[in-house]
Parts: sequence; C-alpha cells; structure tokens
Amino acid sequence: MQIHDLPYPDPGVPDARSGPRFLWWLFRNQLGGQLKSLAWGLLHFASVASLPFCVGVAVQAAVDRSGGRLALAGGLMALACVGNAVGDTFLHRSAVTNWITAAARVQQLLGRKAAVLGSVLTRRVAAGEVVAVSTGDVEKIGWFVEALSRFTAAAVTVVAVTVGLLVYQPALGVVVAAGLPVLALAVLPLLPKATRRADVQREKAGRATELASDTVAGLRVLRGIGGEDLFLDRYRRASQEVRHAAVRSARMWSLIAAVQVLLPGLLLITVVWYGVHLARDGRITVGELVTVYSSVMLLTYPLRHFEEIAMAYSFSRPSARRAARVLSLERATDTAGTRAAETPAGDLYDPETGLCAPSGLLTAVVCGDPDAAGRLAERLGGHAAQEGTSVLLGGVPLDELPLDSARTAVLVQDKDPVLLSGTLRELLDVPASGAVDPRAALEAAQCQDVLAALVQGSLGAEDPMDARITERGRSLSGGQRQRLALARSLVTDPEVLVLDEPTSAVDSHTEARVAQGVRGLRSGRTTVVFTSSPLLLDRADRVVFLHEGTVVAVGGHRELVRAEPRYRAVVTRETEEETASAAGLRGGPGTDMVPHGLEELEELEEIEETA
Repeated sequence: MQIHDLPYPDPGVPDARSGPRFLWWLFRNQLGGQLKSLAWGLLHFASVASLPFCVGVAVQAAVDRSGGRLALAGGLMALACVGNAVGDTFLHRSAVTNWITAAARVQQLLGRKAAVLGSVLTRRVAAGEVVAVSTGDVEKIGWFVEALSRFTAAAVTVVAVTVGLLVYQPALGVVVAAGLPVLALAVLPLLPKATRRADVQREKAGRATELASDTVAGLRVLRGIGGEDLFLDRYRRASQEVRHAAVRSARMWSLIAAVQVLLPGLLLITVVWYGVHLARDGRITVGELVTVYSSVMLLTYPLRHFEEIAMAYSFSRPSARRAARVLSLERATDTAGTRAAETPAGDLYDPETGLCAPSGLLTAVVCGDPDAAGRLAERLGGHAAQEGTSVLLGGVPLDELPLDSARTAVLVQDKDPVLLSGTLRELLDVPASGAVDPRAALEAAQCQDVLAALVQGSLGAEDPMDARITERGRSLSGGQRQRLALARSLVTDPEVLVLDEPTSAVDSHTEARVAQGVRGLRSGRTTVVFTSSPLLLDRADRVVFLHEGTVVAVGGHRELVRAEPRYRAVVTRETEEETASAAGLRGGPGTDMVPHGLEELEELEEIEETA
C-alpha cells in the first residue's frame, strides 16, 4: 500500500483484545512494507558498517605504499557511499510510508467504529478520549510500527559486524562482542520505570484533553452561568499536572540517552587502549586497529535504534491499549444482520410499547420521561445500544437487517445532533434519495435567518451554500443549529424519519412554521416526532401518548387534551394540583370550557392568520 492509494478499500478486522495484540496485528497487515523497509535498512546500515573496513584498507595501503590497494579502497569507499545514500533515501521513504499507512489504517478503523456505534460511542467512552485516540495516539502507534523494521535492520547489522570483527581480528573482536550486549541491555532495568512514567503522562494528558473538549463544548452554557473561571482553573491544574509528569518522564529518558552515550564511549576507550598495546606488540597492524576502532565508533549509530524502539514501544503501548478499547466496543445487536439487505416499507411498530406509526403519516409521540423517549427513538431506528424486542417496519424486524439497510430505511435525529465544520453545501451533501432539494429542505426548516447569519460571518461567500459552518456550529444559536440539523435530515428523505425534540430551542412562531414545513415536505412519507409542543402536536396526523412505557391513548391533539388528564399534564406542564384547580375553575368535568393549552394555541393561530 502506497500513500497515494489511501484510503484502504477495507482496513480489515483488528485484533483488539489488547494493546500488544493490536500492534502485532498492524505489523502483520503491513508485512510487505515492513520487508521493503527492512531491505533498504540493511543496505543502508551495511554500507555504513563497511566504511571502517575501507578506511582500514586505505590506511594500511598507505603504510605499505601500495597504490593498487589504495585505489581499491577508494573504489570500495565510493561504492559504500552510494549504497549509503540510496539505502538511506529509500529507507526514509518506506519508513514514512509505513508510518502514514499504519496511522491511516487506525483512523479508518476508528471512523468505521464511530459510524457503527453512533451516539453509543460517547456513552461508553469519553469524547475527549476518542479525540486523543484519533489524533496523538494514532501517530504514536504509527511510529512504533514504522520503527520496528528499522530496529530489526540495525540489530542484524550489529550482529553481522560483531561476527565480522571476530573473524577479522579475534583479539579485539572478543572485546567488542563482550561489550555490545552490555550496551544493548544496559538500559533494560530503566525501561519499566520510564514506561510507567510515560503511561502516567499519557493518562494525565488524556484527562486534560477530555476536560478541554468538554469545556469547549459547553462554553456557551459556562458563559451563561459564569463558570468560565472555574473550568479554566481546572484545566490550568490539569495542564500543570501534565507538565510535571512530562518532566519526570523526560528525566528518565534523558538518563537512558546518557547511558547510551556513556557506555559506547567507554567501550571505544577500551578498544583503543587494548588495540594500542596489541599494535605495539606487533600482534595487529595499524590498518586493523583503525578498522576495529572505526567499526566500534560507527556501531553507535545503529545502537541508537535500540533506544528509539524502546521509546516507541513505551509511548505506543498505552496508545494501542486505548485504541483497542475503542475498537473492541460492539453493539448489542449483530450489525451484519441475519436477513438479506433490503429497504422495507410500511407501518413502523414497536411491540414493546405498542407504538404504531402508520405509513405515510406524521405521528407525534408524547412521553413524560425525556430519557425514555430518547431510548424509544433510538430503538425505532433498529440496532439499539441495549438488547430488546426489535421494532418492525412493514413486518420486518429492523435488528435482523444489516445495519446499513436499517439506517437507510429509518433515520433517527437525536436531541443533540452534531454539525461538522465545513460549508453548508458540504453539510447537506449526505446520502439521500434525491427527491428533496437542499434549498427546499432549508426553507421547510425555516433556515432563512440562519443563511443570512452564515453569509455575514463568511468572507467572500455570496452564495449561502458556500458559507462556512464552524466546528459543531458554535457560532450559531441552539435553535439555528437545530434547524440546520433538521434540514440535513429532510434532505436525506428516508422511508421513515424519527425526530427527537427537533424544535426544543426554537421560539413559538418559528416552531409553528417549521411544523407546517415538515408536514408539507414529508407528505406521503412516514414521520415520527417525539415532542410535547402543542404547535407540533396540533399539526400531526395522529398523536400517541405513552405512560410508563406503554401506549395509553391515541388520537388528535385537541381530543387528547380534553379527554386525557395525564396527557394534558405533560403537554401543558401542569402539576396534579394545578390540573385539579384548573378543572374546578372551568366548572369541572363535562363543561364546555376550553382546556388550558388550547387557549394559547388558538391565540397563536389568530396572530399568524393576522400576520
């Protein structure tokens, strides 16, 4: 896989049982790139390691006044330099390719998991942790996967040079062979402590990221209640903890780096001291001493990769563990389904509550418990987060369909829909039937003022569709974000559209126009709206009232307000005492007085007709 071939057609099924297993799975899936990097690494390190031999031959040729061997040494040195340049260039190219493709594979896996889990993801894992995994953790995982092949090439080179020195000059080769394992293993006792400190640093950094993400997400609310300073102090303390943890971790890694410099220096001093004695005794030549000395000096270069791989693994292990945790999350139902892919049509029926939404009608659902309403809305979309009885669409259980088919048939817009940053055109560029024009959807959702605000805040955007939306639409009010999200859902034009409190942040006059626009645009299509707004309820074809998780009344809004006290209490937000008092003031049951809630509705209709 090359960078220009990304993204992967299929990133595969990861082994997410643990962090190390996930890293090993990534390495195996990049075996071709790893072998290529290993080959170029061997060429590079072998070329570097051969330079001391060339220098030794040249020195000895100069001592012996041999022009032929001096020319041979020059030719070998030129060949080694070419091999070094070619090997280093393509090693870097293949290593970066491995890094980027590994990171891209992890990001695709995370993106696919987020798409499958939907809102379930942030219920099980903090949003800040998801952000940390998909940014910094991805880079560290790619670093380890990339560094592994370079470390392997360096290790092979070190072993080969050591064996070569034993053959070339046994007396000094024994000293080198005894010293190199000490150099390679000397830092092992320090690694556990360094790894623990790195884990603490990453953990504190993850918590700080979560706190920052949550603070930014609720910035508008914090400003409203004057809580900015409180959360700023919390983040300041968290960032200071991260700094202290990073300093403690850096001290350990600086100690490891110092050991990696000190011990090779001691080995080099030992080789020179012992080699000078052997040369004075005539047991080795000057050229052999220079060769061994140069080899030991250049071996410090591949030995640095031992430190790098230790650092890469220490930093990538907690990152891989977090990524594996996210990738191991599953839905309660089988996303592959047991039925063939299809897009059913017909009535939407929930056996658990008895809710039925007839095909082609606008059904409003009133539920006194907002949390229960949210769970029911999620279940209506199929493949809910919790196991339970499957909802039927045209008699077909949605949980038995593949997840893609269920999502194509039923679209659920929850209470807090997310707006991605980009242009308005990009926001509305969603999988759709093509029957609904984006501008018609914007008009039905009453987004005229939203378009004006977006154009005003975007320099050079004459067409509202080219206006930019900030991340999560933070520059817009809650009602404006709701209406843009509603327009996006209307553009999709699914067989069944489920809306959970789509106008909770919209004023009454706009809400009435939104209700009329949705009703007109979704004519002939099945729409289910969870709401307690009289304006939406009055424009629904039928209203279903749920009490304690069961359908207890079905009818028109005005009919239910008059006939069902529990429904009236939810819609008008009356307490039991207020309901009883109002009934007494209106003459009690059986009178012709207009129930509380219809009066305001009729007044608003009169104002709209006058306008």
